[in-house]
Amino acid sequence: MLIESLQNDKVKYITKLITDNRFRKKSKVFTVEGQQENERAQQYSFEAVEFFICESIFKGEIPQGKIHYVSEKVYEKIAYRGSSEGIIGIYHTKESELSSFNPKHDSTVIIVEGVEKPGNLGAILRSCEAFRIDALIVANGKADFYNPNVIRSSVGCLFGMEIFEAENDETLAFLQKNSFNIYTTLMDESAEDLYKRDFSQRSAVLFGTEHSGLSDFWIGKGKNTLIPMAGSIDSLNLSNAVAITCYESLKQKKG
Repeated sequence: MLIESLQNDKVKYITKLITDNRFRKKSKVFTVEGQQENERAQQYSFEAVEFFICESIFKGEIPQGKIHYVSEKVYEKIAYRGSSEGIIGIYHTKESELSSFNPKHDSTVIIVEGVEKPGNLGAILRSCEAFRIDALIVANGKADFYNPNVIRSSVGCLFGMEIFEAENDETLAFLQKNSFNIYTTLMDESAEDLYKRDFSQRSAVLFGTEHSGLSDFWIGKGKNTLIPMAGSIDSLNLSNAVAITCYESLKQKKG
């Protein structure tokens, strides 16, 4: 059966999942758009509920499961990205507690406090996955992990990462219990170059928001660290700063 009407109940349902964060969280399912992203979701054992496929656009192998075929007009309505290879999947969310994370002796963890922009979170996830960061912790977070823009900007890297959300108190207690070296990015005279930090042992690097940095909660909780600059500016945007840090961690471990 081909769904051609924009008033179809299934079309209304998936549109609400994409656009309404509270509805998505309450339903405990989320949408995944694009062939590569759907393949990654299944690779990392996310449970699919159903798929919406536009046959005139989709060129991949039809996945196993419940399939709804839709017209191009309907697909344009439900697609978050406009043109995205003709496939949208709906999957069950996964929930995990920070206490379930079992770090290795040399684990590197990235912690971002108060991140709000889904695109920023997705870009951070992409860097973390690319440079083999062991976990991403969103402290006092305000972004939804399963927001379509997080999945899009991470190119599905969300699915293969250990990712947790926790309050500052819980995050600090976890780091101290597991003997992490804590590196904060507070701007003061005590800060030392990132390249002088030792990532051969358990390490956690903390970043605040772009407009205000880390909160006062983290003052005195770790060793202040900075990325040395050679130009006239004294800071980078959040996702770039995280990417450089992730690369330095991997470089030290491979070196």
